[in-house]
Amino acid sequence: MMLRSVARHAVIAAVGLAALAACGTAAAPPAALPAAAAPPSVEQQAPDQTQQQFGQVIATEAPTITRTQGKVKIYTGASTAAITPPTDHASNTIQLQVIANTQIGPYVSDSSGMTLYRFDKDTAKPSKSNCTGDCATTWPPLLVKSPGDIYTVGLDAKTVGYVERPDGTCQVTIAGWPIYYFSKDQQPGDIKGQGVGGTWFAVNPKGGKTAATQQPAAAGTQPGSGSGQQQSSSGGSGGY
Repeated sequence: MMLRSVARHAVIAAVGLAALAACGTAAAPPAALPAAAAPPSVEQQAPDQTQQQFGQVIATEAPTITRTQGKVKIYTGASTAAITPPTDHASNTIQLQVIANTQIGPYVSDSSGMTLYRFDKDTAKPSKSNCTGDCATTWPPLLVKSPGDIYTVGLDAKTVGYVERPDGTCQVTIAGWPIYYFSKDQQPGDIKGQGVGGTWFAVNPKGGKTAATQQPAAAGTQPGSGSGQQQSSSGGSGGY
């Protein structure tokens, strides 16, 4: 009986260690795919994705696995099933998709249309988040759980991955830049975090900064109205 108990605890411990290591061990990006196996281009993924704006892009055909990192698979193309992002911003299944915006340019959102941001005080090479504590409360990181799946629509899946945060969680990255939500964004299309503190910007499909807003939206424009154009945010609370 004692031997069985010891063995059972050993198995549980091994599984636990494997789960912890899955996030912290970042596999190197795979070598370039042969031409015959190359995934479809960004333009071929979902030509009408900007027309759908804040609704999830759902594929009718299975997406292509472009690369893996640890136990996370990263796909070129949309998921064939609906994805509901959890309120704690941590999930085993994530979809990144692009929203067209005439004011700041195209930017990346999650499957529900909530804007994703990057922080100038982070680094991409090496990938590192410098937003923790109160900062991470105001700017919650987008976290992928292991094993996980990340689907991409309108951006290059080869640039998508994750970085381990100080607390051991895995934050999604684009071109090495960790990406975040803004706690004051309440509905799809809100870009209230744009330009906050001069360091926070909606992330574009290549991992770069979107254009700073030049002027406030017209009087009467409501956040999340479908235009994707919101009033400019200034520094202050949450400007880290």
